[in-house]
Amino acid sequence: MKLILLQKVVNLGGLGDLVDVKPGYGRNFLVPFGKAVPATANNIATFEAKRAEYEAKADAVLATAQARKEKLEGASVTIAANASTEGKLFGSVGPRDVAEAFTAAGNKLDKSEVVMSEGALRRTGEYDIEVRLHADVHTTVKVVVEPEA
Repeated sequence: MKLILLQKVVNLGGLGDLVDVKPGYGRNFLVPFGKAVPATANNIATFEAKRAEYEAKADAVLATAQARKEKLEGASVTIAANASTEGKLFGSVGPRDVAEAFTAAGNKLDKSEVVMSEGALRRTGEYDIEVRLHADVHTTVKVVVEPEA
């Protein structure tokens, strides 16, 4: 399936690239989320006419992500969780918990932006968590998991 990318997609291409992807990926993810449009002659002509508008929008999104990165760098949050005396959690702390804790602390964060490559946190302690705000912008934040009082 041939598509024109309307924004940068990690491991696929940048704005305006003509890519060939599997039909399911294009039909179920790229097109519905507004990341791409089918590469028909009409869509190619429309894209070229609006290229400057798309590039300006992409630059604005990147600038917003850079500003959010500046606010998040060095930020930390403490999450209280139910834990045993040995420090093992009854349950876990996942991306949603981290995002909610940062949002409550004043730094808006979506759970889809939190990358926990080693899975959910299951023990108390300090952890460095990666946050991807944009395809080109990512930072590391500190999460402290401590037992509830």
